[in-house]
Amino acid sequence: MKQINYIDIKKDFSLLGNPNLHYFDNACQTLRPRQVIEAMTKYYEDYPACGGRSMHRLAAQVTKQCEEARQIIASFIGAKRKEEIVFTRNTTEGINLVANSLNLKAGDVVLTTDKEHNSNLIPWQMFVKKLGIIHVIVPSKPDNTFDLEAYTQLLEKHSAKLVSMAMTSNLDGVSIPADKVVKLAHQHKALMLLDGAQAVPHHSVNVGKLDVDFLAFSGHKMLGPSGIGVLYGKFHLLEELSPFLVGGDTVSSSTYTTQEFLPPPEKFEAGLQDYAGIIGLGEAVNYLNRVGLSAIEAQELELNTYLTEAISSIDGLKILGPEDPKTRSGIVSFYIPGKDHHQIALMLDESAGFLVRSGQHCVHSWFALKQIPGTVRVSFYFYNTLEEAEAFVHSLKKVVSIL
Repeated sequence: MKQINYIDIKKDFSLLGNPNLHYFDNACQTLRPRQVIEAMTKYYEDYPACGGRSMHRLAAQVTKQCEEARQIIASFIGAKRKEEIVFTRNTTEGINLVANSLNLKAGDVVLTTDKEHNSNLIPWQMFVKKLGIIHVIVPSKPDNTFDLEAYTQLLEKHSAKLVSMAMTSNLDGVSIPADKVVKLAHQHKALMLLDGAQAVPHHSVNVGKLDVDFLAFSGHKMLGPSGIGVLYGKFHLLEELSPFLVGGDTVSSSTYTTQEFLPPPEKFEAGLQDYAGIIGLGEAVNYLNRVGLSAIEAQELELNTYLTEAISSIDGLKILGPEDPKTRSGIVSFYIPGKDHHQIALMLDESAGFLVRSGQHCVHSWFALKQIPGTVRVSFYFYNTLEEAEAFVHSLKKVVSIL
């Protein structure tokens, strides 16, 4: 397994050169290395043109760079062909694209879990009201892990059209057994959509091996620019889907009354694209390939293991999810009853420069069910160090003693 070279990495991330800041909010979005920024700047400075439209040399260069990025991303997730990669703004748009393109109708059943981000909850709630679909929620086990037995029973009870679930929860870092979940969905004739926002940046995800129908993820959580994301779909399914957003660059021809749509992915990529974002995301994936996902996973486990053990002794502190850090990726989400989670986060920032997330993490439904006001969420990435984690524990204990 590759070893992470922090000396080289620190040269690539300007924020890491500031000893007074410690970025522990990676589940929200990650830092961007200079290689990504330089690739985007090169587009703006050297070939700032429309790809796929104009015939001149600058446009041709844009098209070439964007299609290379599409292939890099396809290879990264194990897609059979680059045409299965649709560029979106983020995971949210990818999920909405599938939701609006499946031609759902009254009585169709969609299964999700009880821990979904609002991005994979609100669209289905809207379709319950708008179309009369049936939204079925799979409850988690008491320790917040996935309940495969409950899922199987619900699949047997309902003839689901779609199963849509987060691979890894941004709430507590717990992953579902995606291979088993997909296999069971298909056995019951349901399509499978995975929210890979917290999974794709942290460990290997191979859509071919999983046999998943759709996978959505975001660039800003994997070293890429904000405002760019990906929806993967099996090509034959993308061919069958109705386009969600339509207009320029989605059709090969039109009259005042008719239109002929382009094949995937073009028919889903309406209007002028975020060319700089696409190119930047391609470079971000190149960077992740150089670091190595196995090294990233190992680093996150080391940090999570240390932090879990070190803060468990704090009086009253509760960590969401199972005790074993191996099951929680790079996330440690905790709260202390009677102490304000927002105040803890603010004091960590102001007193020692630790940048963490506090609140309900866009999973308001789960917090409402459990009647927990919110948590402090620490989320690691490969550029975080054990020394930072040790300093965080010291700062946290100091903050808690003051409150």
